[in-house]
Amino acid sequence: MLIDFRFKALDPIRNSVNWILRPLEYVMLTPRDAFEASSEYLTTRSTLDKENQVMKVRQAELSLLANQSEFLLIENQNLRQLMDLQKQVSFKTLPVEILFNPPNPISQRIVINRGSSDGLKLGNPIANDAGILGQVVRIYDHSAEVSLLEDRDFAVPVQVARNGLRAAVFGAGRGNPLELRYLPVASDLEVGDVLITSGIDGVYPPGFAVAVISRIERNADQNSSNVFCVPVSPVNRYRQALAFLYDPLWDAKASAITNKSVVPTTNAPGRRQTRARGVQ
Repeated sequence: MLIDFRFKALDPIRNSVNWILRPLEYVMLTPRDAFEASSEYLTTRSTLDKENQVMKVRQAELSLLANQSEFLLIENQNLRQLMDLQKQVSFKTLPVEILFNPPNPISQRIVINRGSSDGLKLGNPIANDAGILGQVVRIYDHSAEVSLLEDRDFAVPVQVARNGLRAAVFGAGRGNPLELRYLPVASDLEVGDVLITSGIDGVYPPGFAVAVISRIERNADQNSSNVFCVPVSPVNRYRQALAFLYDPLWDAKASAITNKSVVPTTNAPGRRQTRARGVQ
């Protein structure tokens, strides 16, 4: 042992034995290495599966947040437009929110979150920044039903913004275009004419956009015209709107709206165009 410690005399023998036994050692350690590798693989796979599941949940949450953010952005823009409309009118208005659309296949109505306790009355018009939506037809303490323009036989007195021709626009049911009825074939009407409230009924303030003429069918034999229109106000786009607390008997400034609502402009020689309040 002293000679080996001092002069390393047994190192050649030790190296020879190690060279012979090393493959056997590798063979003996193979089951252990295989077990550790498989255990590490299963642990890593399980961890990755859990992390993947967490990432999927997080992705869904972020997607919902992004959609909500976009919804809030659009809602904020709509509220700004309604605030601008409030500043333009001279009578009182009441912000309302559409709660739901009753599942009634016959009538086209919505329910809003304002009622008689908020100062709302039967007949009050409902509108947004684009134009007239409808009218309050049933009222409760804290809610009300609004009949939309598309409701069957719902009528609004209107006039053509271009020439002042007065008529009445009627609803024809869900999904159907509005109709101008009782007009002779020689009526001065054109596709694209904007129809605004005339105000002669004392319910709707004058000068607010209602619909745009989309199709005209003239019947010379019966001296009548079938005029179809589309509403200018998107009913199913926003949830916020304004209720017009309009009373021409008490509102001293109501007559001033007619003078400000229609602004004549000229787009081409010999062609006189008009722009109605609420038409973007």
